[in-house]
Amino acid sequence: MTLFGTAGIRGPVEDRVTPELAMAVGRAAGRDGDDFVVARDGRETGAALAAAMEAGLESAGATVARAGQLPTPALAFASQERRGVMLTASHNPPADNGIKLFADGVEYDRDAEHRVEARVADETAAVAWDEWGDGFRESVLGTYRDAVADYARDLVSETGDSAADPLAGLRVAVDCGNGMASIATPQVLRELGGEVVALNANVDGHFPGRPSKPTPETLTDFVRFLESNDFHLGLAHDGDADRIVVVTGDGEVVHEDTVLAILAGYYAGQSDAADPVVVTTPNASARIDEHVSEAGGRVERVRLGALHEGIARERAAGGDGTEVVFAAEPWKHVHTAFGGWIDGVASAAVVSALVADAGGLAPLRAPISERPYRKVSVDCPDDAKEAAMDRLATTLPEAFPDASVDTDYGVRIDLTDGSWVLVRPSGTEPYVRVYAESDDVDELVDEATGIVERAVEAA
Repeated sequence: MTLFGTAGIRGPVEDRVTPELAMAVGRAAGRDGDDFVVARDGRETGAALAAAMEAGLESAGATVARAGQLPTPALAFASQERRGVMLTASHNPPADNGIKLFADGVEYDRDAEHRVEARVADETAAVAWDEWGDGFRESVLGTYRDAVADYARDLVSETGDSAADPLAGLRVAVDCGNGMASIATPQVLRELGGEVVALNANVDGHFPGRPSKPTPETLTDFVRFLESNDFHLGLAHDGDADRIVVVTGDGEVVHEDTVLAILAGYYAGQSDAADPVVVTTPNASARIDEHVSEAGGRVERVRLGALHEGIARERAAGGDGTEVVFAAEPWKHVHTAFGGWIDGVASAAVVSALVADAGGLAPLRAPISERPYRKVSVDCPDDAKEAAMDRLATTLPEAFPDASVDTDYGVRIDLTDGSWVLVRPSGTEPYVRVYAESDDVDELVDEATGIVERAVEAA
């Protein structure tokens, strides 16, 4: 039985993420610990799934803190020194929902997920009736918001400005997307002294303002709003506030890898460690490696959806002086000095503080090499992916004989001029993805796509 994908369990509530599944997963996960905190996002189906999850956990003997509606990072924050469950489908459509499991502020790794899957398949029974757990309500949001604000203040004070209001004078627009950022990001930025205008800031599980996934295509209204008003910065979130998109004050959506590079370079440069490490994913740009290297750090990669595993791997492998200072994949960031979870609200606070400290976003972008970037999806049936990728492990390097090759997470080709191309199978859809970055990106994509199409045809 395979329940977990790259970001927990996720799918339609009608036939996949049902109350029956939530109860079964709760009963299975409840065997892992005595204390859990459970929260949900704003989806219409969240209350029923949370009730089923709580019933499953308590029938396994666990005590459950019911935290109500929260951003996913706030639930992760609350799961420190215990375990946590978040009912969310993140940026998926309204009819979907999902389950994410946490232990001490970190998402379950693959071994823990497989353990839960095995128990669900075996239909783990409830404990004896007199061993069932109990539940109680717990307020988390205020503590989390204060912790994020304090973290951002501390970062700015390390650059020499210890003002209580580091965002004083900064005008920020935040598109909350009718999601859980509505109760977190505007409040944190205001606590830091920013002048904040929030759009789509009522929690609504139908996501009436725009689709839950923030992309250049879904943020057109927000971009127009920024173009016609006077702001220093725009920020946008997905449904559960683990993702963030950064937009300039005049409406340009900043490439996600540039945002990642800015934060990664900042953390590497501020670290006192002899060996500051940034963990990212294979589809992340070489601009990150370049900027981190200039700041005195190094970059290591891990598969998509497994930043927590990459952090643990680098910490275990590192010697004296090694410190994982930041971890991120496009749109999603782990501020390791704050916690081990992906946190879009913390990113909003940190980016805003850095912009205010630098006197604008432009000085932060200036050192970043922003080459053209493209992503293409090639049709490939699921049962052909393995054979196609096996073939590509040979044919793609043959086409670029002077390049370095990495086959840990797909096939990545790094060219001598800083260009690169990555080919990997989608974990959720019938595609092979092609990612490329180059001054001649169209030519590179066309060549790589042709090689992929031939590999799929031969599979």
